[in-house]
Amino acid sequence: MLERWTRGVVRFRALVLAGWLAVLIVGAFASTRLSPLLANSFSVPGTDSERARQILQRRFGERPDGTFTVVFRTHDKQGLAGRVARAAHTVPTGRPGALHAAGGIVFADVSTSLDLQHAKRYTKALRRSLTGSPRALVTGQPAVQADLDPIFAADLHRGEAIAVPLTLLVLIAVFGLSLAVAIPFVVAACTIAATLGLLYLVAHELSMVTYVRNLVELIGLGLAVDYSLLVVHRYREELQRGLAPDAAVVRTVATAGRAVVFSGGAVAVGLGLLLVVPVPFIRSMGIGGLLIPVVSVVAALTLQPALLSLLGERLGGRLRGGAFWGSLARAIMRRPRTFLAAGSIVMVALALPAATLELTPGSLTGIPSSAESVQGYDALRNALGGGLVTPTHVVIAGGGAAATERLVRDLARDPETLVVARGKHPPYVAEDGRYRQVIVANRHEWGAAATRRYVERLRNRLIPAARFPATARVYAGGAPPQGVDFVSRTYGAVPWLVLWVLVFTYLVLLRAFRSAVIPLKALVLNGLSVAATYGVLALVFAHPIEAWIPVFLFAALFGLSMDYEVFMVSRIREAHDAGDDDVGAVARGLEQTGGIVTAAAAIMVAAFLGFVVGRIEGLREFGVGLAVAVTLDATIVRAILVPSAMAVLGRWNWWLPRKA
Repeated sequence: MLERWTRGVVRFRALVLAGWLAVLIVGAFASTRLSPLLANSFSVPGTDSERARQILQRRFGERPDGTFTVVFRTHDKQGLAGRVARAAHTVPTGRPGALHAAGGIVFADVSTSLDLQHAKRYTKALRRSLTGSPRALVTGQPAVQADLDPIFAADLHRGEAIAVPLTLLVLIAVFGLSLAVAIPFVVAACTIAATLGLLYLVAHELSMVTYVRNLVELIGLGLAVDYSLLVVHRYREELQRGLAPDAAVVRTVATAGRAVVFSGGAVAVGLGLLLVVPVPFIRSMGIGGLLIPVVSVVAALTLQPALLSLLGERLGGRLRGGAFWGSLARAIMRRPRTFLAAGSIVMVALALPAATLELTPGSLTGIPSSAESVQGYDALRNALGGGLVTPTHVVIAGGGAAATERLVRDLARDPETLVVARGKHPPYVAEDGRYRQVIVANRHEWGAAATRRYVERLRNRLIPAARFPATARVYAGGAPPQGVDFVSRTYGAVPWLVLWVLVFTYLVLLRAFRSAVIPLKALVLNGLSVAATYGVLALVFAHPIEAWIPVFLFAALFGLSMDYEVFMVSRIREAHDAGDDDVGAVARGLEQTGGIVTAAAAIMVAAFLGFVVGRIEGLREFGVGLAVAVTLDATIVRAILVPSAMAVLGRWNWWLPRKA
């Protein structure tokens, strides 16, 4: 089937290339319009925090995640109320709050009923309307999101400035100075543009996180170049064997192209299964992660063979030797059990610190202090406490005035409470009088461990102890309860995510290798690689890791590590089918793929360094995790554990029940 497909692509290569050129242009244009549609919302449907948010929006005309806070570094309130009131009118549904003075600052909220994605677009207008003396600092969740956009863009450019030259050096080391070096970059550019164009369409219908653009561009670069590298390398092998260019293209897609399809399928399965997690933040990352490998595979089966056919023998050249890998293969084959034990001990030792890994839903302290929103937040935190920007909203539906007063007294005595605000008029009571809210500012920021413990006390002890009547419904909302619900709902779905990733990955590899044993071995080694990565994260970062990172790392690493599994074991299978014995097939597979897998891993690590050099702490943690995982996978796992395990298993590698 792939042969017929490739012949069709070669025959209509001009049309294929024109189509991809159009995709490149349209996708590049759409990508310039994408950032305003993105926002890091941690809302979790079906939870108490989400019910509180819906009531606040419908009954009070406000949303905690759409509220700005204006901070003035002054003791004098004179004239500031008017400035805030005038500025509030520049934001649709904007309403000024009361001025408060403490600790050398004056501050007030500008509440809106806009969601985070739309509220952030009015940050510049709000700031322009507040010009004057004393200077106003606009903070709050919408302002933070607006300030993140240029930071993400600058970090992306910085990451690309490192990843692209390093990738170029690796490709020159593999191919030498030839046109072959340009092919992976052309494929990567088209793949990234196409994926960003699709995300632009999706973002109009679904909430998409700000991280997704950096994810697509840097992981997309690594994945597209990896696939292209392996295909071009195989094409040059076929040319060296004497095949005509178009015949070499067909043979390349039938072998390396097939491996890319299964590899991309494994990556798509791993990342796409993030959609089973019932949290919009995680699901939007899953959508971006799913699109990357799918588009990469489409490019590998269409754009890549068209380019190979167009350039023909000009892509030929001497293949770099694999003497080192041949020597390593022979050494492993002589003592496979020793290498297997040694590699396993190293991976287990790296995995042990994972037991100490701590998580947080997020943090405002992981954003550069140059952002105005962070400066405003720091002023509030230094003067009063970290929870003023992201307070807890306790929403009461129905009766219970006496119970509300009991709750307020208990909240005021809680050591984590900074300020409790309640009243008999708006914004504390809805216009119909049936809904009330109590606003609590905590001493620590919303993602801190002390704040999360406070939310648990509020829900499990303080609210029940207030003895609300049976007709009342009490919900804890705002950023702190939202963060608790985000972690709880995400990790409540993790067992299902793990199960489905294991099942689907096993089925993909079963079909790819026609073996029931090799997929099991791959799952065990990949699980060990993920655990070792978590352990290294715990060692590198002394602070809690953002909660989305281990989940996304698991899905991403199970997919990405399958790349090298598929490429290596496919060559071992080819050698076995060609008549080599079990040990000889493993040795030949390692010798043929060791160098190219190492080069592909180096390119992937170069792409992930783009995350590491950024200024957003969550993406730095993510980049370190990916870089460590790929490095371990391409060295200890693929170069030592896979061949030694396959040598030990021998003929059992290819066992398959008759009915399968």
